[in-house]
Amino acid sequence: MARYTGSVWKKSRRLGISLTGTGKELDKRPYAPGQHGANQRRKMSEYGLQLQEKQKLRFMYGLNERQFRNLFDKAGKMKGVHGENFMILLESRLDNLVYRLGLARTRRQARQLVNHGHITVDGSRVDIPSYLVKPGQSIGVREKSKNLDIIKEAIEVNNFVPDYVSFDENNLEGTFTRLPERSELPAEISEQLIVEFYSR
Repeated sequence: MARYTGSVWKKSRRLGISLTGTGKELDKRPYAPGQHGANQRRKMSEYGLQLQEKQKLRFMYGLNERQFRNLFDKAGKMKGVHGENFMILLESRLDNLVYRLGLARTRRQARQLVNHGHITVDGSRVDIPSYLVKPGQSIGVREKSKNLDIIKEAIEVNNFVPDYVSFDENNLEGTFTRLPERSELPAEISEQLIVEFYSR
């Protein structure tokens, strides 16, 4: 199954969550899309809630179903809480950390920067968005790519960098200092429902 490339705003309204992280999608019309979106009052089943939670997280990070499930299975083999480990693995992806450092305005844009070879890890070019960065590794922009307008614009509008990464704006380089804690990850996601969904 290919990655979703359709309208993110429509998908955000369907799931009731801002997938781009800006919140603009829900400001004007905070209800489901479609002719009867504003009048829907259906009660969701337990399965429906679990599925919706899984889809929220999957579309938020821009993964296809197979990638998502493989990462979930990998989290299950780690020590600790399955759901939290899964969220931490998602947060450790290279495309997500490029977004967190403020080098891109959205995760989609971050994925494109990585795919096109503009990003380095410990000085070496990495063009795999799903690359799992380890604590202590540094993420930078290739010398040839430092003057890209989309990177400059993203840095100008970015006003928040999480505590688990550090960023040097002058050198356009950041470090993944430590694994994030659950309190630093998206609060609107209930990872327990996702664990229950895959445990059926």
